[in-house]
Order: sequence, then C-alpha cells, then structure tokens
Amino acid sequence: MKQKILFIDRDGTILREPADEQIDSYEKFQFMEGCISTLAWIRKHTDYKFVMVSNQDGLGTPSYPEDTFWPTHQLMLDILRGEGVEFDAIHIDRSFPEEGLPTRKPGIGMLTEYLTEHYDLAQSYVIGDRESDRKLAENLGCHYLFPDWEKVRATVYGGSREAEVKRATKETDIVVRLNLDGQGEADIETGLGFFDHMLEQIARHGNIDLFIRCNGDLQVDEHHTIEDTALALGECLSKALGDKRGIERYGYCLPMDDCLCQVALDFGGRPWLVWDAEFHRERVGEMPTEMFLHFFKSLSDAARINLNIKAEGTNEHHKIEGIFKALARALKMAIRRDPDHYILPSSKGTL
Repeated sequence: MKQKILFIDRDGTILREPADEQIDSYEKFQFMEGCISTLAWIRKHTDYKFVMVSNQDGLGTPSYPEDTFWPTHQLMLDILRGEGVEFDAIHIDRSFPEEGLPTRKPGIGMLTEYLTEHYDLAQSYVIGDRESDRKLAENLGCHYLFPDWEKVRATVYGGSREAEVKRATKETDIVVRLNLDGQGEADIETGLGFFDHMLEQIARHGNIDLFIRCNGDLQVDEHHTIEDTALALGECLSKALGDKRGIERYGYCLPMDDCLCQVALDFGGRPWLVWDAEFHRERVGEMPTEMFLHFFKSLSDAARINLNIKAEGTNEHHKIEGIFKALARALKMAIRRDPDHYILPSSKGTL
C-alpha cells in the first residue's frame, strides 16, 4: 500500500506566528489552539507519515549556525513528542524570498524524494496557513487544508469532500465545484447579480468553498439559469457528501432585521420541500420572486434533502437573503463530521 503524507507547515500552523514572523524567544512561543490534540489523535488513528515543511529565512544567524535551530524549535518538538507526535521528516528552507530558490515553498525542491511510486500524493495533504502552502499542495498534487484543526481531524480521517458537476443543455452550460470543508470562499458568476449574491451567502455562512459558472439563455428569461444552477448545486452537494458517515445530518434559523427566517433540513435521502414564504414584489434585483420556490425545490430534489423553509417579515430583500443565510447555517451544522462517531446517522443502515 502506498504511503500517505501530511506535509505540515510550522509557523502559523503548529506555532502561533508573531507580528515579526520570527519565533526566536520563549516569550513568542505558543501553540495554535487544537493543534497538539489533533496531531496526537491523527497519529494514533491513522497511518499518515508526518513531514514538517517550513520556510524560515534567517534561522541561521551568528548565534544559531546553519546546522542548528532556535531553542524554541527543539522545545516544540520535545513537547509534541511527549504527546505522542513524532515527525518522520523535517524540511526547513532558510533561504530568503528574493533568492528564488526551488527549495522555498511553494517550490518542491526539498520534497523530490516523495515524488515516487511509493507515496500516494493524491490522498495526501498540505496543512498550512498561507497561499504558498495552497500552491505547494497544487504543485505536489495533494489536497490543501487550512489549519482549522477540528476540520483537519475530520477531513484527514474521513477523506476530502470535494466535488465537481458539469451540466450542459441547449439552455445552460454550468460548472459547479465545491469543498464542504473549505473556508467560505466564493467565486460565482451566473449572469444574475442578485442570484450570485444569494449563492455567495451559502459559501460564506456555510464555510463551503463554492465555484459556479453558468452561461444560460438569459435572452429568453432567468428560469433556466436559476433552475439548472440549483440542480447542479444539489447534485454536487450529494456527490461531495458521499456515504454521509459521521455527519450530523440535521440542521436548522436566523433573524435579519425585520425578518425571521427558518430553514430546517435533513440529509436523509428523501427529497421534500415545505415552503412558507410570500413575496409581494415581482422581482428582487434581476431575479423573479416566483423563482425562489423553484430554486429550493430543484435543490431539494437534486441533493435528496428534506427542506422546510419559513420566512416572515416586510422587506423582500431581507427575507430572501435571510433564507439563503439560514440555509447556509443549516448546511454548516448538518455536514459537520464527528470522527469519534464515524457511523451512518440512521437506524436503517443507509441514507
């Protein structure tokens, strides 16, 4: 079996990074919250190889020659070792950015030994807090994880929950990509500004990375763009959830100014929509208000979820935005995984 690896950054990931970016004294020494317990748990429950990969310009100084590290580095290793966390390898590049060396992240010059048939990089992860870590993951062919340690534990144990769906008809051409364990990043273009804004709420408030591109027949009307986007998004959600092991399954409500919006959902595999929301304007932005019901019905069908939606209030914009935000919060709650109880949340044995 090929070896899987966690490539783990140091400063900002294991240790909290100070303003001057140099952990060169004990006063600056502090672990990131949840790091030690998570790494210890992963070490105990998985067979991942632990590899530290860090850029640390200036570590070699007259006080600390090139073949040594600051005492804080050794203290970190000693504390982690005492909790059962051993690193199988440590790679630290001490060059400065202006040198442009291939050993400096996101370059992979330090890591060529792992580019062999003995390692399963497609199932490996880079864990780090900077864009250079994200790019390193891309260069290695790994997944990237931001050091939200609760999410890291669930993702490393249960696997990544990323999916892509492409849907092309004579009416629309759509691509949807999502990561259920993302950071709420949204990159959405459907040709309908208000619709884009609503879909962004799902990403931001659900902590889901969401990419959507839709080229639809808006010269006809908005119907096909909204409906088909909902179908593609729902299919992508279902695909990313996989077998649903360990998820909370249920989610549910938030106020927005004059409005109270409630979205209860169940990823039980039986699509159903209960809709209790009235709109008195024909449009909000470029979006016909009659399409809101249609969007959520299509989403429910494609994702195979039970949706119960209720909204009350006077401002139509607030009402629909509240519904989308409540949906996002419900999704965030329902898709959360518990690695300590990694079972199917159903007495039937299937969802």
